[in-house]
Amino acid sequence: MKSHKNVTGLILAGGQARRMGGTDKGLIMLEGRTMISYTIDALKPQVNSIMINANRNIDEYQAYGYPVISDEMADYQGPLAGMASGLKHCETEYIVTAPCDGPLLASNYVATLLQSAQQNDSKISVAFDGKRLQPVYALIHAGLLNDLNDFLASGARKIDHWYEKHRYARGDFSSIPEMFTNINTPEDLATARQLI
Repeated sequence: MKSHKNVTGLILAGGQARRMGGTDKGLIMLEGRTMISYTIDALKPQVNSIMINANRNIDEYQAYGYPVISDEMADYQGPLAGMASGLKHCETEYIVTAPCDGPLLASNYVATLLQSAQQNDSKISVAFDGKRLQPVYALIHAGLLNDLNDFLASGARKIDHWYEKHRYARGDFSSIPEMFTNINTPEDLATARQLI
């Protein structure tokens, strides 16, 4: 596992978690640990530094010892708003994003996305599970901040639409699709327990 000094990890914990009854997913317990702790442990050896994007329970997230940044846009505008905040605060060439409810992040996650971006001369690399894109698992060049802000200012929110504006690369994770087990429902939590 290699640490990439030009990449900041951004853990997305800013959503409302409506399908989980509004429970903050990053703080849900899974086998005696919070969900976000799995993501932190997997991401930490792969990146220069970590930030957490959260819009509530700020004190709990700050307790992990990393900067906590909130969306600059009010009313939970989706993952792109969190990514924009991350890009604004990062001091590296790239950010790499991961959801707080994805506890099975691979040890080659950042390396795979970086390699894909470099091979395709692209400023965005998005994870591909063999069937479809996993848009909240992405590597984004810091130079795209203004472009993303303009996109959000236009009223657009669809993450896929912003990616389509750019010649994005695909990071191939088709051999480990279980990495994208997100916890959106109580049933997903049961599945994750089995995989952990």
